[in-house]
Order: sequence, then C-alpha cells, then structure tokens
Amino acid sequence: MSDEVKLAKAVDRASRAERLLGDDLLKEAFETLEKSYIDAWRATTIHATADREKLFVAINVVGKVRDHLNSVVQNGKLAKAELATLSEPKKRFGIV
Repeated sequence: MSDEVKLAKAVDRASRAERLLGDDLLKEAFETLEKSYIDAWRATTIHATADREKLFVAINVVGKVRDHLNSVVQNGKLAKAELATLSEPKKRFGIV
C-alpha cells in the first residue's frame, strides 16, 4: 500500500472520527456513562474496594475512547498536511 493511500485512509478516518465526536448522541452517551460511573463510585461503601476499582477502570475507558477518537482526528490532520506536500510539484535543482 502506497504512502498516499495510507495518508488518504487516515484523512478519511479523521473525518469519520470528527463526525462522531461532533454527534450529540455520542456526546450524551459519554457524559451519561461518565456521570453514572462517578455517581456509582461515590456511592460505594468503604469496604467495596473491588467495586471502586472496576468503576475507576470504567470511567477511564470512557475517556480512552474519547482520546482515541481525538487522536485519529489529529493524525488525519497531519496526514492531510503531508498529502498536500506530496501533491506539490517537486523541485529539481531549484526549478519546478
């Protein structure tokens, strides 16, 4: 697979990730999950160590999914910039 194809795929993935991050339903899902996990975590008893640890992991997973989508967007922006430089005419000996 050529570099240009890989870069184009990264740009496409970034576009899709950006749409997901901008989707109100997905934003609501992230916020609702995070809030419910935090509320459940706060409601645990002092002896419920295993439950708190599971909820801590769940809270962090929600953030990691969001971070992954943001990373895909950033990688796509870099790929788009690299594609732009690849499409510029190559200079040889200072001449176009």
